[in-house]
Formats: sequence, C-alpha cells, structure tokens
Amino acid sequence: MTLLSRQWQALRRWWLRYHMGLPEFAFILDPAPDQEWVSLDCETTGLNVGKDEIVSIGAVRIVGDRILSSERLELIVRPEKGISAQSILIHQLRAKDVAQGLPAEEAVKKLLHFIGSRPLVGYYLEFDVAMLDKVLFPMLGWGLPQPKIEVSAMYHSLKMRQLTAQQRQAPPEIDLRLATMMKDLGLPMRDAHNPVNDAVMAAMAFIKLRHLLT
Repeated sequence: MTLLSRQWQALRRWWLRYHMGLPEFAFILDPAPDQEWVSLDCETTGLNVGKDEIVSIGAVRIVGDRILSSERLELIVRPEKGISAQSILIHQLRAKDVAQGLPAEEAVKKLLHFIGSRPLVGYYLEFDVAMLDKVLFPMLGWGLPQPKIEVSAMYHSLKMRQLTAQQRQAPPEIDLRLATMMKDLGLPMRDAHNPVNDAVMAAMAFIKLRHLLT
C-alpha cells in the first residue's frame, strides 16, 4: 500500500468514526488482523433488496489457509413480513422456523462482533452486503466498511489468465455458477442454500484461488 493509500484509508476511518451512529462498534474500523478474513452468506425471502428480508446468516473465519468452521456463526433472523412458499422451497426455512429468530438489527450486531475489521469473502457477495447494509444504515449511518472479495471475480480472473493471447481477443463466456466453479477447482460441494455451507464453500474457493492467482 502506498503512502497516499494509507493516508486515504486513515482519513476514511476518521470520517466514518465521526459520523458513526453507534460508537461501540468503532472496532470494525480498526486495521484488519493479518491473513484473516470472514466468509459470509445470507439467505433471504427473495432477491429484491428493496422489499425482501434476511432469514438466516452464516459466517466462518479464515486464518491463512485454514477455515475455522468450528467457530462459525449461524443465526436465524425473524423477518417482519411473511415468507413466501417459493422462498421456503429454496432455503427450507418455514414461518415457524423463523418465528423465534433474532430481530434483524440484533442479528447484524452479532455479525459485526464476529467479523470485527476483517475483510469479507463471499460468492455473489454484493447482494448479501446490500441486504446487510439495508439494516446497518439506520444503525450506523453507513454500510459495511470492510474490503470485500468476490470469489466469482477471482475465478473469472483465473480463467482469463488461462486463455491464450488469441483467445483473449474474443474470450468465451465463463460459467460462474458455484457448482461449476467448485468442480473445476477440485473442491467438494456442500448442500447449497444453507448459509454456513455456502460460506464454507466460498472460503474453500477463496483459499484455492489465492494460491492459483499468485
């Protein structure tokens, strides 16, 4: 990181702290622990960030090349609106399953303590972060500030690197589906649409891709 980058990061942390709605969470702006990340995933009532809600959150810590799955975070979240039959088919969580879940604000606070200042890893992470930020903005005044690492983008970079110079002139469409990516990387699939399983798979892909891209 250049001196200018460090100065910009320091200025950004100061600005976020100054405008923070809940000062007790200022620790998420601390420098990240070296070689540590958090892989996370959310299950939701649908794919519309504006109207849908989180029903479960899963996260695991990554330290170096190790996934600390025994220290995972797994939360059921109680949505304010009902759950459609279509979403139940996907994540298998019924209305009675989420009825005793945590309110979204409380669940996100637990997630912040779990993440700390570690960078975030995920598969199509942008959607999960958008859903979490929807809860965070009224609480903090801003969304998750940690660096975010998208494993499908890492995989795309790897496949592009493997193309010949001629192939790069008109590159083929790259299949970024999770099952395709895991199979190509020689990694085991877990049952999908379980947030901890999805977080672990993203963590496995991240560790493998980090080495393949160096």
